[in-house]
Amino acid sequence: MSEEFNSDDLVADPNALDEMNRKVVEEFRANGGVVGGMFAGSDLVLLTTVGAKSGQPRISPLVYFDINGRILIAGSFGGAPKAPAWVHNMRAQPRVRVEIGTESYDAEARELPRDERDALYPRVVEKAPQFGEYQAKTERVIPLFELVRV
Repeated sequence: MSEEFNSDDLVADPNALDEMNRKVVEEFRANGGVVGGMFAGSDLVLLTTVGAKSGQPRISPLVYFDINGRILIAGSFGGAPKAPAWVHNMRAQPRVRVEIGTESYDAEARELPRDERDALYPRVVEKAPQFGEYQAKTERVIPLFELVRV
């Protein structure tokens, strides 16, 4: 994926976000989990949630963080005032599908309690400093979720 994007634009335009996600998913699956563009060099997971209202599968490409053998994802949405849709979906139905590289498995998403989140978020920022910027942009606490294989 060679296109760059502006996270504020994607938050404002759900169709642009869906199109970007579709292209990333396609590239991820075609290249065994490796993508270019803004995600080049990042650890990427394809997270499939069930739509809270629709009941339909929703695929979101997300940066993940392996911290002490735990797979963590952050509901940053680029520091937008609201959480991304996948957070709402996962809170309603925590059973998810995870794709990392060429491996795919079912997982249970566990939202970290505030004290655990606060202890681990600095580790996320060490690995990807933009997540510190995202937290600074918003008044909400960006949630962390652990994806636990079932």
